[in-house]
Amino acid sequence: MLVILRENVENLGRIGDLVNVSPGFARNYLLPRKLVAVADAANVKMIENQRKVLEKKRLAARAVSEDLAKKISDQSVTIARKVGENDKLFGSVTQSDIAEALKKTGLNVEKRMIILEHPIKALGVHSVTIKFDADVTASVKVWITKEE
Repeated sequence: MLVILRENVENLGRIGDLVNVSPGFARNYLLPRKLVAVADAANVKMIENQRKVLEKKRLAARAVSEDLAKKISDQSVTIARKVGENDKLFGSVTQSDIAEALKKTGLNVEKRMIILEHPIKALGVHSVTIKFDADVTASVKVWITKEE
């Protein structure tokens, strides 16, 4: 099924792209969430006229992402957690915890932007990647300390 993306969709494309997806994926996921429009003749003609506007939006969003990435690269975040014997954490530090800590410093980052291969389960300094756009990423240092 040929569709036009209304939003950036991870591993699929960017706003305004014409992509071919399976009918079930379009019908059950993309269309109900209004992420795409069906690519009929009228919609394709309309999107061709709006390509320039969409490209300007992309460039503006990319500039904002790069600016935020520069701000975040200079930051470090400290998260205090309870520990047991041998300095082992009770629980773990997840994307939500890191997003909340960044919010306290004044930087709004959604938890889906934070890339962790697995939750952090040890004390110390950990480098965490934040993905803003397909090409824009930043790294922030997360300090995990003992809670007193």
